Amino acid sequence: MANNQTDTATVLIEALPYIQRFTGATIVVKFGGHAMVDEGLKENFALDIILMKYVGLNPIVIHGGGPQIGDLLKRLAIDSEFVDGMRVTDKQTMDVVEMVLVGKVNKEIVSLINRNGGRAVGLSGKDGRLITARKMKYLKNKGADQPPEIIDIGMVGEIVSIDNHILMSLLESDFIPVIAPVGAGKEGETYNINADLVAGHIASSLSARKLILLTDTEGVLDHKGKLLSTLRHDEVGQLINDGTIKGGMVPKVNCCLEALKSGVKKAHIIDGRKDHAILLEIFTRMGVSTEIVP
Repeated sequence: MANNQTDTATVLIEALPYIQRFTGATIVVKFGGHAMVDEGLKENFALDIILMKYVGLNPIVIHGGGPQIGDLLKRLAIDSEFVDGMRVTDKQTMDVVEMVLVGKVNKEIVSLINRNGGRAVGLSGKDGRLITARKMKYLKNKGADQPPEIIDIGMVGEIVSIDNHILMSLLESDFIPVIAPVGAGKEGETYNINADLVAGHIASSLSARKLILLTDTEGVLDHKGKLLSTLRHDEVGQLINDGTIKGGMVPKVNCCLEALKSGVKKAHIIDGRKDHAILLEIFTRMGVSTEIVP
């Protein structure tokens, strides 16, 4: 018993300088992957966000919802088509995407945080003109000797601008914003936007202290499969070029780089499958995953 108590005290003492350092800091967290479907991990995520708020940090949550969207589309007998991992989103599919992200997933996360003692408010990028978007023009590379193919992937959007006034108001009132990644075009049309990109742009607009992306991997791995705990901005290009960073990790790392260029102090790609991964990454000396620094 005595050893356990001492271990607990040691952990608290280790966390103290990090709590002092980050008091008042804005931390943008993208919530996705396995952590969104495992009930225990969802509960722990909510507790992590609440604790961050209680010790003086300002967390903002942006969430995905791909598996939940896929499940409802399947039940409605609507076929899903993907281009390089992006869901082709026609008008019918967009209605389902918005229904799931804004009407279901967002409200579940808000309810979970509030049920555990937090004060969360749910919104989408359409609220308060938070995210202005336009239709993404997707160019598929067809080889060195051929021009890229222009592919219409429907109501998939790219971000034009962020108006963070509504976020500032919520943070000043001690609320935790929880944001669904959809945005509005100039004519009021709705666009489905990659949640990592939304998190990166919002972090940039607020000059956040940290951007944290939850994933279903340990972090960024070297060519031997060993975790790279820290990466400098200028190291990333070489690791992409030599194939060390590949597949779905490339856009996540690029998202982090863009955020760092825009004033975010650090970006983290962490394993959302680990209990309390966010707290371990922020409040311990070693961290648990990959941090990317300028």
